[in-house]
Amino acid sequence: MPSFRYTARDSAGQMIEATLESHSRRDALRVLTARGLQPIRLEEATASGTTRSAAANTSGGSNSTDKVKFTKAEHLPFLQALHELTASGLSAGEAVRLLSLRLKDKNLKALSRAIWESLSEGRPLSQAFEQIPETFDRQTVSLISAAEATGNLNEVLQRLIEHFTEQKEMRQKLLTALAYPFFVCFLAFGVILFFVFFLMPRLQGLLASLGGKLPFATQLLVSTAKFTVDYGIFIFPVVVFALIALWRWRLTEPGRRAIDAWLVRFSLPRSFVLETTLLNFTQVLAVLLENGIPTAEALRLTERTVANRTVQAGLHLATDRVLEGESLSNSLAKTGYFPDLLLDRLAVGESTGKLAPCLRDIAKNYAAQHTRRLHALTNVISTGVLLFAFTFVGFIAYAIIDAVMSVSNSFKF
Repeated sequence: MPSFRYTARDSAGQMIEATLESHSRRDALRVLTARGLQPIRLEEATASGTTRSAAANTSGGSNSTDKVKFTKAEHLPFLQALHELTASGLSAGEAVRLLSLRLKDKNLKALSRAIWESLSEGRPLSQAFEQIPETFDRQTVSLISAAEATGNLNEVLQRLIEHFTEQKEMRQKLLTALAYPFFVCFLAFGVILFFVFFLMPRLQGLLASLGGKLPFATQLLVSTAKFTVDYGIFIFPVVVFALIALWRWRLTEPGRRAIDAWLVRFSLPRSFVLETTLLNFTQVLAVLLENGIPTAEALRLTERTVANRTVQAGLHLATDRVLEGESLSNSLAKTGYFPDLLLDRLAVGESTGKLAPCLRDIAKNYAAQHTRRLHALTNVISTGVLLFAFTFVGFIAYAIIDAVMSVSNSFKF
């Protein structure tokens, strides 16, 4: 019979290290639980006297999770699969074990195995999530921890799924709205390249062979095309290098702080950045408060989800004021990033004790407003690009026709 070495905590909180004989790790865990012990670590002793961790062989054979790099993409699908099983009456541990065996997706199956390995070592679900920070963020871990303490895991999972589904749909709307303007820009750029590198050299040779003085519009067109062909090979690499350098600088903390400060200083990007930030802030804070997270901790978790470093610093100071006893609405008002109407609604929610529902209503209104602005912005961009393309093509046609007419007039006697 296999022998297992374990480390466990008894009801008095004392740590116990001993050896247990059992047919399997599952039976060993059941025996320890029946003795009133909370397993911290469970290892199987091999014939050579060494130990083999339960986490190393839970899934049987080699550990496939070492070959998979977890990402945020597995977050929502895993929560949805987990909720389907726990809603049917299974415990979280049994649900994760089934997912590690039944899921077809390679990444999700590996993620389930990694979580099941942590659960097999006696960790709660929240700590198992915490071991994989590249997939599960801090707010998810905190909510799952609160759900374990209150026993409402299904409800918390449902709210998390709704929250992250809303965020996913918002990102999809943004990408869909920007798809058409990018397509139009691509076509317009293609037309310009076709003219500069294919049509204009032939047209220039034809006009030169006919002789005569070219009109101003044609001269401007020819000069612009010649400049692009002669110096474009130097200008294009410089522009690309500058963009790459700016992007690399943006990845550094000083660069990100500087660019984020610039974004909130100018009116055009400021409105978009603040609207996106306030939408995310109200959504996340509402979810945290609805699931029993204290206001101060919820604010700390929420400020970490804010992408703009300048706004994040302002929210950090606002949280400090809340910890000192100031109301949430007054603290946020001092940041200068929240509109007066939103602050008034927050003050009403605080006074009536319904802050979380108030934040939820505000988030819905901001989501609808954000969608409308995205559609308006994409329409403006699309219209502007189309006007530019049509104007440019019209100018080309006018310059060609004007040149042909001028040359034909020079042939008259």
